[in-house]
Amino acid sequence: MLRKSLLLTAAVTFLTLSSAAWAENLSSSLGELTISRMAEGFDVPWALDFLPDGGVLVTERDGQLFYVREGRKQRIAGVPAVAAEGQGGLLDVMVPRDFSQSREIFLTFAKRQGRGAGTALASGRLSRDNRQLTHVKLLFEAAPGARGGRHFGARVVEARDGTLFVSLGERGDRPSAQDLQRHQGSVVRINRNGTVPAGNPFAGQAGAQPEIWSYGHRNPQGMSLDLQGNLWVAEHGAKGGDEVNRVRKGANYGWPVISYGRHYSGLKIGEGTAKPGMEQPEWYWDPSIAPSGMMIYSGRMWPQWRGDIFVGSLKFDYISRLSGGPLREAEQLRSDETGRIRDVQEAPDGSIWFASESEGAIFRISR
Repeated sequence: MLRKSLLLTAAVTFLTLSSAAWAENLSSSLGELTISRMAEGFDVPWALDFLPDGGVLVTERDGQLFYVREGRKQRIAGVPAVAAEGQGGLLDVMVPRDFSQSREIFLTFAKRQGRGAGTALASGRLSRDNRQLTHVKLLFEAAPGARGGRHFGARVVEARDGTLFVSLGERGDRPSAQDLQRHQGSVVRINRNGTVPAGNPFAGQAGAQPEIWSYGHRNPQGMSLDLQGNLWVAEHGAKGGDEVNRVRKGANYGWPVISYGRHYSGLKIGEGTAKPGMEQPEWYWDPSIAPSGMMIYSGRMWPQWRGDIFVGSLKFDYISRLSGGPLREAEQLRSDETGRIRDVQEAPDGSIWFASESEGAIFRISR
């Protein structure tokens, strides 16, 4: 209770963070980089995104949204109520390209649904003083609801055409990922007002959920567009078999029929590693690294990394850099500060920012 009271007090005004000037070196294939602590004192920071004014939005899984700038943070009021249980809570935050005009942001979260919960997407307008969300609207929620606290997925990405992709885990109910009547275990595509866009592959199919874009996913907690506008996800396998997939319209990614992992008991999953009509991963990890946030790099600060994929590891406390064709893990960026990586994002200047759950902090990697 004392900790909650301190957080509420801190939300009223900016907090000066003396650690904002702290910096250390990080070894990489391009030489020594600088890693700087930008903000701290978070309880499970789950996601971050950048505002045009130089500020950063950061979510905490227990339901708090913060505005961070120049070593100070303030809590933003008006966030939707979340089901903060297990892996659920307030999850991703996304700032769209037209934010300067619309002031709109998007949040994914675990929404209470009767006795269960499901992945949901809401929008809201951020006040000019960055202290309040208004005009909050629920745009999407998974149907039907599911019990348990696992596998919400929950990244949101703005496509080049302005539609929104949202990733959903199968909520620990494996068969649901192959059932088009349920949203679980899929990537969905919706318009910014929550309606179904033209061109969704199953919109005209009887019984199918019209928002579904791809299915057969286990728990995609990383999602990003590449430099050509193609959608990619990083998703948790079971024991082994964490995957990076390029997401294609209408495609089936196989879970739980095919997998490169095994059940935690050691038993075989499904029918093997391949089956006609089901997609193969572009890359998989064995043993599992527990991949979370994902970013595909523009090359602004480090041209040598242009087009590379960066994925945070929750299990082994590093950022995986994937490169080449076929895709491979080219490097592991690791330091005492990385810890359990929840999100990885590229800032407008080309620096790489990440949210460390174990450190309760936001860091910046730069030259």
